[in-house]
Amino acid sequence: MAPEPRLMILWHSRTGASAALARAAAEGAGPAAWLVGAGEAEPAMLLAADGYIFVCPENLGSMSGLMKEAFDRAYYPLLGQVEGRAYATLIAAGSDGEGAQRQIDRIATGWRLKRVAPPVIVNLAAQTPEAIAAPKTVPHAALVQARETGAALAEGLRLGLF
Repeated sequence: MAPEPRLMILWHSRTGASAALARAAAEGAGPAAWLVGAGEAEPAMLLAADGYIFVCPENLGSMSGLMKEAFDRAYYPLLGQVEGRAYATLIAAGSDGEGAQRQIDRIATGWRLKRVAPPVIVNLAAQTPEAIAAPKTVPHAALVQARETGAALAEGLRLGLF
């Protein structure tokens, strides 16, 4: 019997929204889920994964700094070693989330990863300094979407679809 695939859910959160999305994706993925905080991620860990869900907030129009740091540590060591692996993204945003999404997609393009689910951007409409810094509650529908994303990637990996 083949071993369970490893779906790395690489995440960073400042106010709780991305953490909630990452946990929901892990629930959906079941035993394939491998939750890894961006601060702990090392290139060897990313290499050991069969697929990825990248989860972070958009801060100042970009992915969060700690998530960018995780990619900075891993990008060149993994270049040429992860081509074709599946990935998806979950972005928590105060407005549009497109900046963080574009950054992750550019990194994924360099690694030659294969997007296997549409981007999920959860707009939490935080526009004041107080709202931006406040702990977030993610709408139920967004958590369901994150769970479904985790389940779909885990099942696709298990079936060898990607």
